[in-house]
Amino acid sequence: MMAVSSSCKDGKMALDNGKYVRYTPEQVEALERLYHDCPKPSSIRRQQLIRECPILSHIEPKQIKVWFQNRRCREKQRKEASRLQAVNRKLTAMNKLLMEENDRLQKQVSQLVYENGYFRQQTQNATLATTDTSCESVVTSGQHHLTPQHPPRDASPAGLLSIAEETLTEFLSKATGTAVEWVQMPGMKPGPDSIGIVAISHGCSGVAARACGLVSLEPTRVVEILKDWPSWYRECRNVEVLNVLSTGNGGTIELLYMQLYAPTTLAPPRDFWLLRYTSVLEDGSLVVCERSLNNTQNGPSMPPVQYFVRAAKLPSGYLIRPCEGGGSIIHIVDHMDLEPWSVPEVLRPLYESSTLLAQKTTMAALRQLRQISHEVSQPTNTGWGRRPAALRALAQRLSKGFNEAVNGFTDEGWSMMESDGIDDVTLLVNSSPAKMMGVNLSYANGFPSVTNAVLCAKASMLLQNVPPAILLRFLREHRSEWADSSIDAYSAAAVKAGPCSLPGTRAGSYGGQVILPLAHTIEHEEFMEVIKLENVDHYREDLMMSGDVFLLQLCSGVDDNAVGTCSELIFAPIDASFSDEAPLLPSGFRIIPLDSGVDASSPNRTLDLASALEVGPAGNKASSDNPGHTGSAKSVMTISFQFAFEMHLQENVASMSRQYIRSIISSVQRVALALSPSQFGPQMGFRPLPGTPEALTLARWICQSYRCYLGVELLKPSNEGNDSILKTLWHHSDAVMCCSLKELPVFTFANQAGLDMLETTLVALQDITLEKTFDDNGRKTLCSEFPQIMQQKVLCAFKAAFACLAWGGRSRTREQWLGRC
Repeated sequence: MMAVSSSCKDGKMALDNGKYVRYTPEQVEALERLYHDCPKPSSIRRQQLIRECPILSHIEPKQIKVWFQNRRCREKQRKEASRLQAVNRKLTAMNKLLMEENDRLQKQVSQLVYENGYFRQQTQNATLATTDTSCESVVTSGQHHLTPQHPPRDASPAGLLSIAEETLTEFLSKATGTAVEWVQMPGMKPGPDSIGIVAISHGCSGVAARACGLVSLEPTRVVEILKDWPSWYRECRNVEVLNVLSTGNGGTIELLYMQLYAPTTLAPPRDFWLLRYTSVLEDGSLVVCERSLNNTQNGPSMPPVQYFVRAAKLPSGYLIRPCEGGGSIIHIVDHMDLEPWSVPEVLRPLYESSTLLAQKTTMAALRQLRQISHEVSQPTNTGWGRRPAALRALAQRLSKGFNEAVNGFTDEGWSMMESDGIDDVTLLVNSSPAKMMGVNLSYANGFPSVTNAVLCAKASMLLQNVPPAILLRFLREHRSEWADSSIDAYSAAAVKAGPCSLPGTRAGSYGGQVILPLAHTIEHEEFMEVIKLENVDHYREDLMMSGDVFLLQLCSGVDDNAVGTCSELIFAPIDASFSDEAPLLPSGFRIIPLDSGVDASSPNRTLDLASALEVGPAGNKASSDNPGHTGSAKSVMTISFQFAFEMHLQENVASMSRQYIRSIISSVQRVALALSPSQFGPQMGFRPLPGTPEALTLARWICQSYRCYLGVELLKPSNEGNDSILKTLWHHSDAVMCCSLKELPVFTFANQAGLDMLETTLVALQDITLEKTFDDNGRKTLCSEFPQIMQQKVLCAFKAAFACLAWGGRSRTREQWLGRC
């Protein structure tokens, strides 16, 4: 019998006698059809193919197997070659960018050397000029002040073209020249897998950011995307094109009016009156440059708009060059004067930070381009059967709805309600037909017809020494700590068939929270998910109802290492059918850092007590490599919640919303106090580990829960500082264990005695369920007695988890548990 060896030659069989047998085109076609359906068929499938195709009947099954092996080999080689070619093109383009950047830096060094010599000469001349009182010196020294910097302009096409050409020159000098001193943005390193080369300005007026990147999109497509600001810039409310002029060189001049949302309730929104110039350079590069029009250019003017602060955009824009082999090389410059004088002093860093501008605007443009490029290259990548464009539209709707609620523009129908005497919470009401049409009529199973208004309750608060990413992760992962399930149920009723009674003193309960991933960006800086709140109890028509509540949620800014990142958690109740046209009333949180300091904590910090209790060389090394952050890190947190209601219930809903927002603020303050590293105090003898704030929080919960339900202290009071709680709990003589309160409880934490009793480690602890610690009789006892134990509140329950003191590994009866816990 002949042995068959593998070969990667197309359409050939390699036999042991050195001869090759070529398949006929019909045989190859039949095999290719099967390969596209099943690249790796089983032996049964291969035999079935031989039976179904007579032209393959004389071929041995083993030969068919070899053909599929060779075919997979060729496919793998083809994909690898394609990948390497793409990487090579990207590296070539990146190398070109770096060479250009190097040339620019060399020019900047030469200019600095020249200016240094010039200033030295001026200093020497100034010494001599102090004794020169001749008329000629006075006249000559003042002559350069007689020539204006900008020639007069007007609103004629020729005047606008003159302004546009001047804008183009200034923009190119910033993008590829030395007009602005650029420094690399902290935490951004260029490379083949990075978003690009990102820099921020140093020592120039206003705030400015610059970025260079590569995308696999054609230049015309890039221009189309970047000019559509509202599609990718979340703070852009609208852009109105008021006039379009064609130029003789094939370009276009546009006069634009743009409005930006205010990121917080403590600041007014901005608007811009802009000239945009689109043209093609001699080398084929496309340029889109913009600048604000003001009185100094004598161009067309735009009167001020009520409630908006007129900001200025200095020459900025995009330079898009075609890349060899396809794609584009992009240079982006954003240079603005955001008028920081118009906001309270504590918020001025938001409008004076080039890092924040780079994160919110410059890098956002590059990310949008990379995301669309990725979707084009992988068009089948969908979430829950939805195309990426549909998911982006949902994310945009969530963000826009939240921004509208935070700003509450009167032209959108919002009106402010009277205060109750305390100005911490602001209430707005919107009953305009346009708002309700988007709520009621665009969705077949939308809001009940009796729901004819929307109320927004919003507030802002300042946070001190609280890492925004950690606080946001807590709010996302532990909703039951701050949310009211009855209000969630009331909000969810807006997208169901019937209304839900107003929540009162009869609060419901959460059965559990399940996070269902939906989509994420290629860099995972933003992701969308569906939150399923299981078995939420609420009242409807005086009857206790229990059901699931679904929320569509958008989350961003959870990376501790991202510099100047805005952290957002925005969600809206949806129906289980989850239609693309479903009405959305977004609510949520936004946390913006007020300084650009980088938190030294690890990006993997979680609310896990175990992370602070690691011992040995690894733990010591972590504490020495990551010194505690002792600076004063500030951030501003904005909270906004929307509720649909019936007009005759306005006062009741207003009272409910005020109480709800205040309870959320109180919860956030408690969590922020626990998460703040400053709570450890300078008097402590050692430096806290990265996970200490969250660890301390969980330790306090355990002690508080134990004291609440048993009336005794788990740990003896100590004046040694907060860290002693962690040490004492970890080294407690009794076994302390925490389990998730689910149908099958799973261990989430155990101290050293608990780990010894379970004969496991912290890493392997979560693989152990509570029932595995009992024998058959013990499991039966646990199932039968567990509800009674929970009813008597013997086990310490807190934040959907319970902690208990356990002993022994043998089966225990209810009395034994009660006697020991």
